Amino acid sequence: MDFSLSETQESVRDLARQVFTGGVRHERLLELERSGEWFDEELWKALVGAGLPAVAVPERCGGSGLGLLELCLVLEEQGRAVAPVPLFATSLCGALPIAEFGSEAQQDRWLRPLVDEGARLSAALVEPASTDPLLPRCEARREAGGWRLSGVKDCVAVADRAIAVLVPARTPDGVGLFALDPRGAGVAQERQITTHREPQFRLTLEGARVADDAVLGAPGRGAAQLAWLVERATLGLAAIQLGVVQSALRDTAEYIAQRKQFGRPIATFQGVALRAADAWIDVEALRAVVMQAAWQASAGRDAAAAIRAAKWWAAEAGQRVVHTAQHLHGGIGSDIEYPVHRYFLWSKQNELLLGGASQQAARLGVLLAGGRA
Repeated sequence: MDFSLSETQESVRDLARQVFTGGVRHERLLELERSGEWFDEELWKALVGAGLPAVAVPERCGGSGLGLLELCLVLEEQGRAVAPVPLFATSLCGALPIAEFGSEAQQDRWLRPLVDEGARLSAALVEPASTDPLLPRCEARREAGGWRLSGVKDCVAVADRAIAVLVPARTPDGVGLFALDPRGAGVAQERQITTHREPQFRLTLEGARVADDAVLGAPGRGAAQLAWLVERATLGLAAIQLGVVQSALRDTAEYIAQRKQFGRPIATFQGVALRAADAWIDVEALRAVVMQAAWQASAGRDAAAAIRAAKWWAAEAGQRVVHTAQHLHGGIGSDIEYPVHRYFLWSKQNELLLGGASQQAARLGVLLAGGRA
């Protein structure tokens, strides 16, 4: 299987790397983290100016008209830079399903503002005390001209700035996918801080209204749409994780090549070299499974098992790599304001969101046995 990138894909990756490399500095990240804001608005504007958040938005809406694989390449570069921008929430969780399932009017309503103004989007895939995003407890009840949503959603990224949040909810006929105004009547926001310091929000919905023209597809027939979204969101996290562990290993390799003990670099010690080699193998294995899953999904194949496998590797191998990075940095690796600690926090966030290694292995087992994950 040849995972060589096309010329277009290489251009997208190189442009993303250029923007992230030019806009992300350790000092700037420290400033944002200490402020509690986390989001880098200037970097987001630079990304929007380069058209990167709209890489998978249809051309008719002003986007690049590319797909999931290209978006994963951009997310990988975000992970390499550990860049605090709402790319995953906006471009993958919000824009991608709207581009896939939304009507032209819905695409114009929510995707054009992303292209033109850098508007944010998000999705509410996590609920309290629930481990399966495919089985939402949030309820939607019918009323004249629309729906009323009731329930609680946790860890909704950029809800305070988004123009719409996609909310999966149960209807009498099945699951629906509703585009909600997160600042509308009937929505209460409570700030939450995630493992990697990103402010996210608990949304308490008490009869929050969604009009009929803000429902993706047919109400009650959104189970397949939700499964499609969760699969791609899971893959997106693995792509970000790939970028994170690449940078963690790169910085570690540079450190152990320079740090000396007994008159020689510690990279020449057998124990250090073996741990670094194991980390390199983990990074390359993760790259292979992420690319395989992204290729299968982009080609329209059934990628459910490949995506579960990629997320399992992102969780297991990701943690091995960042632990190695911290250990080989010695005492400085435990400094919470030293760059290597940031990789650890991002890796832990990517590991657990939408299910850690044990959950992915269980779901993968069900798939391989011929059942439903």
